[in-house]
Amino acid sequence: MSAQLLQPAFADPVLDAQRGFRAALKALAGPGLIQSLHDVPSLEGLAPATYALCLALLDVDTPLWLAPSFDTPLIRANLAFHCGCPLTSVRSEAQFALLAADDLLDLSGFDTGNDRYPDQSCTLLVQLPSLNGGQVLTWHGPGIERQHSISLPLAEGFWAERERRNEFPRGLDLFFSAGHELIGLPRSTRIAEERA
Repeated sequence: MSAQLLQPAFADPVLDAQRGFRAALKALAGPGLIQSLHDVPSLEGLAPATYALCLALLDVDTPLWLAPSFDTPLIRANLAFHCGCPLTSVRSEAQFALLAADDLLDLSGFDTGNDRYPDQSCTLLVQLPSLNGGQVLTWHGPGIERQHSISLPLAEGFWAERERRNEFPRGLDLFFSAGHELIGLPRSTRIAEERA
């Protein structure tokens, strides 16, 4: 690994990682509510919120699968150095996967956990250009008092693909990030079209 590729990570590794981890927990506990991460570093190819999630969630025990658009020498070197996470090319081995919107129409191969250990499923970190601008859908379920109206810019086929991979308690949890913001989508959240 070339030292020239290494970029700064968190200024205060412990405190900033705790902030990032808390934001991730809040995002999953309150699906559809935007969490903002400030004063986080950036890395070419990764939005600040995406990079912060990686720095907070990944470690030596969390194999990561990279979609081709993120599989660059710069990203590989910095995640390996700052997080220590092993990189895998086998989807079924990944505990986390870094994806873009274009990668969401085929989620086959990612581990959805099992009935005894549903928490051992893969978590998807999805970087988007924005957290709005798509079809307005209503989100219902645990952590949502009534419903949230969300309009993520995702291909329509993603929602059917997600449904195919979710058989509660098994399924995939997702984080969507853009800029300094992120939204959590746990497997327990139900999605419906907005009624006029």
